[in-house]
Amino acid sequence: MLTLVGVFVLAAATPARAGENTFVEVTPNTAQAGTRVNVRASCDNANNQQATVHSDAFGRVVLRPDNGFLTGAVTVPGNKQPGDYPVDLRCANGNTASTMLTVLNMAQPSKGPATGGGGTAGDRGSGSLLLVGGLAVVAVAAGLGVFGGNRRRPRPGA
Repeated sequence: MLTLVGVFVLAAATPARAGENTFVEVTPNTAQAGTRVNVRASCDNANNQQATVHSDAFGRVVLRPDNGFLTGAVTVPGNKQPGDYPVDLRCANGNTASTMLTVLNMAQPSKGPATGGGGTAGDRGSGSLLLVGGLAVVAVAAGLGVFGGNRRRPRPGA
């Protein structure tokens, strides 16, 4: 029985093929235009040689060997139109791989006007003034409480 199970497991296993470890990945794979992305790739058994990636999102980038992988970084231009852009890897050994980079181009929110009177006003002195005034009111109230509690009360029968 054990032999049959062993034969079944070995027959169901798929053999490893050359080029199976060729890949490219972009981190983050969704990026705002104007931000930097990292590219990491593997060219199977050729990770000790440079490779290139190309994308309409950022152009051509050379990847260099780094701890068993090929790595590089690039900035997506700030004026890049939003959309999905293929990122194509070309290895020195002829292997290729591809992934997708999604570029966003959202307008950055602007700050509201500093019109004063609120917590968002640019004047820093008003917050300190309010704090000092509040502490003064608390001190006066505490003082009245202490002095008011020490007032002599008439004794019964006196």
